[in-house]
Amino acid sequence: MMPAKNIKIAVGLSGGVDSSVAALLLKQQGYDVFAIFMQNWNDATGTLHGDCEWEEELSVARMVAKKIDIPFHFVDLSGEYRQRVVDYMFREYEAGRTPNPDVLCNSEIKFDAFLKHAMDLGADMVATGHYCRRDVVTDADGNVSYRLLAGTDGNKDQSYFLCQLNQEQLSRALFPIGHLTKPEVRAIARQAGLPSAEKKDSQGICFVGKVDLPVFLQQQLKAREGDAVEIFRDFYDGLKQPQTLEEMAEPVVYSKADGKVVGRHIGAQFYTIGQRHGLNIGGHKEPLFVIAKDAAQNVIYLGEGQSHPGLYRQALAIKAEDVHWIRPELALNPGQELECMVRIRYRQPLQKASLICKEDKMYIRFEQPQRGVTAGQFAAWYTSDNELVGSGVIER
Repeated sequence: MMPAKNIKIAVGLSGGVDSSVAALLLKQQGYDVFAIFMQNWNDATGTLHGDCEWEEELSVARMVAKKIDIPFHFVDLSGEYRQRVVDYMFREYEAGRTPNPDVLCNSEIKFDAFLKHAMDLGADMVATGHYCRRDVVTDADGNVSYRLLAGTDGNKDQSYFLCQLNQEQLSRALFPIGHLTKPEVRAIARQAGLPSAEKKDSQGICFVGKVDLPVFLQQQLKAREGDAVEIFRDFYDGLKQPQTLEEMAEPVVYSKADGKVVGRHIGAQFYTIGQRHGLNIGGHKEPLFVIAKDAAQNVIYLGEGQSHPGLYRQALAIKAEDVHWIRPELALNPGQELECMVRIRYRQPLQKASLICKEDKMYIRFEQPQRGVTAGQFAAWYTSDNELVGSGVIER
């Protein structure tokens, strides 16, 4: 193996404590380390007036690089980000789906556009401050594969956000803090006197900063008032219970005649399945939740209470072309099944499920019904030893 000093590593230095400690550890291990700060958002239109958080982060990142004594570079990737992540996000919301821009940021920007820029500067590998791990396995024929593993800190595991990476990207990736907990990372930063040691984790949209997603969407997508319809529990008494896998994966389709108009909303595209805040509809014992939406008719459907049957599904479907295997040699063929653990959103505890591969779709059947299955989000599946092996976009 090549000596560490001969391996040049570009660290994506964001100004946060995680990437700062990642850079510090690599420097201490003897690697040839340099930092790159990437700007992902440049609102030249003047339509968004939030705090310029990225400028503050740039300043902190420069101080961290100086403290660690590593070269510092700046790259503006806002053009690529707008085209490959933000525009996609707007299209999905407008179509009534709920995308995950953080997943696309990693596969399309950090480990693609950013990786290429780093390699142009001479980097052999790219490191980030993600709480996940990577290891290498070799089969009997000598073929090398890269595994993506959950982070040791269950409260901070970020492997879900990397569920669309491929083997080429993983071959160039390092996650220096994946074996640590957040408190351990903070302690290392304090001991080293890093300027980011006490910096709070960023909130809001990853590329905009201190701006809530609904606020941002309303500045980009046109508001359009529509009806909010409540679906009562007795509606389900007359429904035929799903029997086949395909029926289990099919969401209930509602019409306004199935319930009662209880309020108005500002546009179906601004809401997501399972949402309870921002509805502004009173007169109920328990909170109302969005259980479905019809973007074409601009209607949202609501159910009262956490246990409302409209919030739960036993299965979901992913189109065959939207299925991604991190290790292609583990891909299922039509007719095959796999027992695994699945999550359908970040921070959700892993759920026992079966993957069932068919010609046109991959189905996920859960052991227990799942709350808030949302079209456009990513489902990610793991093996029993915490390896994330694949993912896909939930169809509907």
